[in-house]
Amino acid sequence: MAGSSDGCICNHCSYNHRVNAGTPVGQPRGCTNLKLRQLSRAVTRHYDAYVARTGLKNTQYSLLSHVVLLGPIQPVELARRMKLDASTLTRNLQPLIAQGWVEVGPGADARSRSITTTPAGRAKRAEAQRAWKQAQLALNERLGDARVVRLHELLDACLAELEPEKDTVDE
Repeated sequence: MAGSSDGCICNHCSYNHRVNAGTPVGQPRGCTNLKLRQLSRAVTRHYDAYVARTGLKNTQYSLLSHVVLLGPIQPVELARRMKLDASTLTRNLQPLIAQGWVEVGPGADARSRSITTTPAGRAKRAEAQRAWKQAQLALNERLGDARVVRLHELLDACLAELEPEKDTVDE
């Protein structure tokens, strides 16, 4: 197998991917980005297998859920809440609008827009939510509840550490 002895064939960084017998426990091995992307793809495939039965993709279910829970909402605020850039949000909204699950209409003033769900969108979200719950329960069973709890704690801590620093005012 090409690459290092731990199976990593990452060519994206200069990190030493080789695992030596003398590597201390707790020493990072391999490319964190590669490992997270592999995990993300595996988890996405798992959820897709359940959610696709409803005619939605995972990204569409997530977006539809946010609009149901937060709407009516301005696009800029929705993008901020979902941590998406405006062009990604616009692109991801198009299939939901085309299906009649989401509407974009006038906002509070002439320059703003507002995103809302339709009754059909709320019904589609409820259908997909049942599939999502089945996917979550199946994943929890496969990985074990304790491991999932630890994973969530670790992910939350890492996300908090990686948040862009907020501007502070010197006193």
